[in-house]
Amino acid sequence: MDLLASYGDDEDRSPLDAPESPTAAAIAASAPKLNLSISAAPQVDTTGLVLRGNEAKSLGEVRKLQDAGARKVMYNLPVEDMHAPVLGPAHPYSRDGLAAGLKNHFVGHVEDAHMHPIHFEQQYHNFHALGFGEAPSGIGVVGKPVDEDAVEAAEEGGPSAWKRRKTTQERKAEQVARAERLAAPFDPSAPFSLQERQPWASKQAEIAELTEEQKEFIAKAEAAKLEAAAGSVDKQGPTSFFHAKEEKDYQGRSWILPPRDKKNESDSCFLPKRWVHTWAGHTKGVNAVRFFPGTGHLLLSAGMDGKVKIWDVYGSGKCMRTYLGHSKGVRDVCFSNDGRRFLSTGYDKNIRLWDTETGQCIKSFNTGKVYYCVKFHPSDDKQNVFMSGCQDKKIYQFDTDTGESVQEYNYHLGPVNSVTFIDDGRQFVSTSDDKTIRVWEFGIPVQIKYIADPSMHSMPVVATHPSKNYLLMQSLDNQVLTYMVKDGRFKSMKNKTFKGHNTAGYACQVGCSPDGKYVMSGDSEGRCFFWEWGAPQKIVRTIKAHDAVCIGAEWNPMESSKVATCGWDGLIKYWD
Repeated sequence: MDLLASYGDDEDRSPLDAPESPTAAAIAASAPKLNLSISAAPQVDTTGLVLRGNEAKSLGEVRKLQDAGARKVMYNLPVEDMHAPVLGPAHPYSRDGLAAGLKNHFVGHVEDAHMHPIHFEQQYHNFHALGFGEAPSGIGVVGKPVDEDAVEAAEEGGPSAWKRRKTTQERKAEQVARAERLAAPFDPSAPFSLQERQPWASKQAEIAELTEEQKEFIAKAEAAKLEAAAGSVDKQGPTSFFHAKEEKDYQGRSWILPPRDKKNESDSCFLPKRWVHTWAGHTKGVNAVRFFPGTGHLLLSAGMDGKVKIWDVYGSGKCMRTYLGHSKGVRDVCFSNDGRRFLSTGYDKNIRLWDTETGQCIKSFNTGKVYYCVKFHPSDDKQNVFMSGCQDKKIYQFDTDTGESVQEYNYHLGPVNSVTFIDDGRQFVSTSDDKTIRVWEFGIPVQIKYIADPSMHSMPVVATHPSKNYLLMQSLDNQVLTYMVKDGRFKSMKNKTFKGHNTAGYACQVGCSPDGKYVMSGDSEGRCFFWEWGAPQKIVRTIKAHDAVCIGAEWNPMESSKVATCGWDGLIKYWD
């Protein structure tokens, strides 16, 4: 109270100075308040900033950092950027980011700190191959040796699974020892070791003594082999064997003459439905079959075993004669117009002219090159002329009277696969591996028409339609294309394309029925396809003919519903 009194007496104060009693509103208004809209922290603009380490850097500065996976530096980097940490995060197995520049192992990064990688690899392989390796400290070994040889190797300078290159003296000593071992007489009773064959080095083979029957069989096989070698084509020359009983019948008629009672069944052709006969005589695949011209009572076949065989079709169905004149596979055969002679060409680079009846090789033609096709001239007065497509990109015209090549047609850029005469023999068409078609005037080595297109494929086989106005070409893009050859014109028929089979990579023969109603072709899966020549060009029949590639198919010229097929399974089948 004394303190309050010291401020003055009540008399000294003016009435205006007398304080009023405070109200509740005044008390609430005079209380301190917090302004929450104002932050005590300073304002920071984070636009365009990224956190690198403990510092905030602008995005422009960060972009200047060198990428860890980059192989080129396009500007001078400052020291702080070169030693800056790699930005993350990044997947450890991604092709970029963290694993791009630092990964030198398939699971990450390994630093070669203690030893060189070549020493580590050597000891690693030693440990797994020999069972032990040199200790990392350089004293002693780690692991247990498998054999004593490894211990000796370790004493000589350390174990090694890597083979040391032998010296010249060591190699010569091994060769001398091996020669002595091979020159020594063989003793069946003594066991021999298979030391040179590592997986069975510890085993010994038991040699059983041969029986008398086995010795006799081996002696016969060796004699047969020597006899075959002595009678080979190269030593004996071309020859033939007749398999039937007699070459002439009781009337003195030759075996190649057609039967008198056989006549043309019908002018209309029908699709074959069943398998009626098989000719099996070739030991390898059959490349081509050709019916006897006009009558079809004989069938000529060219085999990859180097043999040409002729078969009876209407009678016994057996092989009549075998012609041995090629040491390698026969590529193509061709009858003359009367069937008395035929040509054969093989991979032994020989063309041989045969007498069908006697089996005599009349002439041989050899220029040191492989011929892929042979074709007689269709005119009866030019049966001494034939054409052959060669692997040296030329077409050769031979004369059988002189035995020499009289003309060469050289415009193709690849091996010639087929030669087909058109316009009654006045012109011919050739196809080649260069994917072109060329038309020639017979006797004039200048092409008169050249057909080539980037979309074209090679056409290894060509056949003539019975109307002689169209050519059927087997294209290697699984199509049979048709070209019109009429009145000197050569035009592609886009509306006559036959598809559905698979011939890519194979020169499957294409053919046509004698009445021209059906088109036929084999394929690489052993099937034989038949199409309608008419407007739809649809597949009307498919036959599973062979287990391997059905390379050849020929329609019988007299029996209008029968077809012969050949394949690389070595069989020739007859279908009705």
